[in-house]
Amino acid sequence: MNIVILGFGAQGKSSLKYWQKLGASVTVADINPKLELTYGVTGKLGPDYLSNLDQYDRIVRAPIIHPHQIVEANPDSPNILEKVTSNTNEFFHTSKTKNIIGVTGTKGKGTTSTLITKMLEASGKKAHLIGNIGTPPLDVSEQIQPDDWVVMELANFQLIDLKYSPHIAVCVMVEPEHLDWHEDTEEYISAKQQLFINQKETDIAIYYHDNELSEEVASASIGRLVSYYSPDGAYVKDDKEVWIENQKICGVEEIKLVGKHNWQNICAAITAIWQIDQNIKAIRQVVTTITSLHYRLEFVREVGGVKFINDSFSSAPGACNAAINAISGPKIIIIGGKDRMLDLKELCQEVIKNSSSISKILLIGESKDRIAKEFKSVGFDNFMIIKETTMTEIVHQAKNLAKPGDCVVLSPGFPSFDMFKNFEDRGDKFVSEVNAL
Repeated sequence: MNIVILGFGAQGKSSLKYWQKLGASVTVADINPKLELTYGVTGKLGPDYLSNLDQYDRIVRAPIIHPHQIVEANPDSPNILEKVTSNTNEFFHTSKTKNIIGVTGTKGKGTTSTLITKMLEASGKKAHLIGNIGTPPLDVSEQIQPDDWVVMELANFQLIDLKYSPHIAVCVMVEPEHLDWHEDTEEYISAKQQLFINQKETDIAIYYHDNELSEEVASASIGRLVSYYSPDGAYVKDDKEVWIENQKICGVEEIKLVGKHNWQNICAAITAIWQIDQNIKAIRQVVTTITSLHYRLEFVREVGGVKFINDSFSSAPGACNAAINAISGPKIIIIGGKDRMLDLKELCQEVIKNSSSISKILLIGESKDRIAKEFKSVGFDNFMIIKETTMTEIVHQAKNLAKPGDCVVLSPGFPSFDMFKNFEDRGDKFVSEVNAL
C-alpha cells in the first residue's frame, strides 16, 4: 500500500511508525522544505506538498490540515477525500476494545478526560488516556486489550472527518472558537457533532445542561441523551454538595481543583463514569484528591509572598474568564497572544466585574493592542502593554509589580504561536523563569 502522511508533527510521526510496521510504502508531505526525515521515507516537502495526492492509495491527514485544503490543492480529483483518514480514524477502525469514551467541547475537555480516567483506575479498571491531551491514539493501540477502557480527548481538528463514534460521548461547554480554521461557527459545531453522529441507539450521549451549544452537539446522536449539571446526571446542590441519583459524592469544600468551572468538569466526569460503574468510594477518592493539571491553573511556587500560577493552556478568552473567577484575592494577570480576532466582549465584562481584585493586567503578544483598545472602550485602564517579547522580561515585569499576597497568573486567553512553539513551550518557559527568581 502506498501511503502519504500530511504533516509531520506528533500524530504524523505516530502514523509513520504505525504504517511502516504494516509494511506500507510511506511518503511524508510537509510544508517545511527543510524538514529532516531520518526515518528512511520519501519526502514531499514545500509549498506544494498537498498537490497530486490522488497518486496515493491512502492519505493520512494531520489534525492541523483542514480537509478543504486537500480539496483545493487537488481540483482534478473531486473524490479525493474518500482516500483521507487520520490517526484517530485508524485507531477507531482497528481498536481491540469497544470500551471507548470520547470527550469534546471548548473548555474543560482535558480536565474531564483526566478525571474520567482516574475514576476508572480507582474502580480497578485498566484505562488509557489518549488523543488531543498529548498521546496520539496509534501510539498505544498495540497495548490495549479487549477489556481495557480508553478515554479520548478530541478537539475539532481530530473530529471534523471522524467516521466513528464511541459508546459513550461527552460534550462539555461549547463556545465559538478556532474560527480562523473553520469557515464559520456552524462548521465548528458540525465538527464537534461527528463524535456523536455515528452512535447507535444503545450508546450514550452526555452534555452540559446549561449550555445550548453543548446540547446541540450531543443531539446529533440517536443514543440515550443524559445531561449533567442537572438532576438527570451529576450536579451541585445549593452550591454546597455534589450529588448524583440521590447519592451524595462530597461537599464542594472537599474539591481540590481550583475554581467553580471545575465543578462542571467534575459533574461531567461523574455522569460518564456512572454509566459504567457506580462506585461512589472510587469517585469520591478522585474528586477529593486530584489537584491541578499541568498547564491548567497549576501552582508553580511562592516567591516573597507572591504566588505564581501557570494557566498556559488558556488559549481562548473564555478560559481566561474562568481563571479570573477561580483565583480569589488580588492578582496580576498576563493576557495575550496570537490574535484570532475572537469577540472580547465577555472578557471585558469579566474584567470589569472583577476589577477590584485585579492589581494589574499585563498585555503581551500580537493581540495586545486590540485588547487594550477593548479594555479602554469599557472604561478599564488598569493594564500595561508589555513590548518585550521574552518570557524572562515578562515574568520580571510581573514580579516587580507584585506585592505580597498577590497571585501572578499566566492565563493568556490566546494561542501561543506568535511568541512560542505551543502552549507547552509557553508554560514551560514561564515555570522556568519563575523557578529562577
